[in-house]
Amino acid sequence: MAVHTSEPVSATAHLSDVDIKEIGRELDQLRDEITASLGESDARYIRRVIAVQRRLEVSGRTLLMVSILPPAWLAGTACLAVAKILENMEIGHNVLHGQWDWMRDPEIHSTTWEWDSATPADMWKHSHNFVHHTYTNVLGKDRDIGYAVLRVSPEQPWHPVYLAQPVYNAVLAAFFEWGIAIYDIELERAWRGEKSWAATLNQLRGVARKAGRQVVKDYLAFPLLAGPSALPALLGNITANMARNVWSHTVIFCGHFPDGAEVFPEDQLDGESRGEWYLRQLLGSANITGGPLLHLMTGNLSHQIEHHLFPDLPSNRYAEIAPKVRDLCERYGLRYNAGSLLRQTATVWKNVLRLALPSPSRRAAGDAVPDYFAATTR
Repeated sequence: MAVHTSEPVSATAHLSDVDIKEIGRELDQLRDEITASLGESDARYIRRVIAVQRRLEVSGRTLLMVSILPPAWLAGTACLAVAKILENMEIGHNVLHGQWDWMRDPEIHSTTWEWDSATPADMWKHSHNFVHHTYTNVLGKDRDIGYAVLRVSPEQPWHPVYLAQPVYNAVLAAFFEWGIAIYDIELERAWRGEKSWAATLNQLRGVARKAGRQVVKDYLAFPLLAGPSALPALLGNITANMARNVWSHTVIFCGHFPDGAEVFPEDQLDGESRGEWYLRQLLGSANITGGPLLHLMTGNLSHQIEHHLFPDLPSNRYAEIAPKVRDLCERYGLRYNAGSLLRQTATVWKNVLRLALPSPSRRAAGDAVPDYFAATTR
């Protein structure tokens, strides 16, 4: 299995074809066992999370109606921020992955759910569920490697604009939902002639409609309903959205770009077996260690490895799956990349700073450069 890593020898070089096939068989069996055991307790879990999220949102917006009083502003903003994080991470992201489609509940189904984000659900499902989860960490195929504007791996060629990436990554964190909305339009593919401008403009209109509804809801309607508390209510909504954005950015980056997360060449996809696909997901992802509250607030993306192995299994099962995946890694001599939130965040930012500087790229000559800057330098 060919893998580009910071080490001269592939992390899977010691595995035989029989080993890789057995890894695939074990993980398929684990998936089948979890799928067969899904039932009412899982359905109660997601319904309970949705109920709590909605109560928090109602509480937050009600308190912001009288947010001219500082204690009400603090409590209302906190409730609304937590509600938005839960909706985005544990509910929206996972519902749109189809994790709860087995319930056959039209209100909690990937085909009907529209989340509290600037990106329309259908557009996000294409860029994330299909492109990212199919081509995970394959340079030139997975656009989520640096989200087309960041250099997060030495395999990516350097460009002078990356000197500013520590600054614009911080800005991206604060406005993450808007950055993702623009990113999902794939403007760089239109610039390179890989996608028609008609299709691009149609997506832009879709984002504009969705973003317009978000702006009206959070920055006009609810603040105006607050009357004398309009300004603090507006500031509360802005703060809650930015808190959600920074948290989402942190969790997602910790799952994809800390030390030890590997990227792969395009030829990795040639004849890739089921076991090799599993290995690519495992080696390209990283977990955040912590307790049940952390896992809930990350949408269980603190179990990013398990999520990439089984993206459509319900997120509440990842804590149960994780020890079995770790055991498999130990038996086959594979790295199970897990660390605290502080550690993973620190290594992400270390890499953002380090890779902003010019350094030789290990990218093979002729590989595609998956970023906006390639479109303007060819």
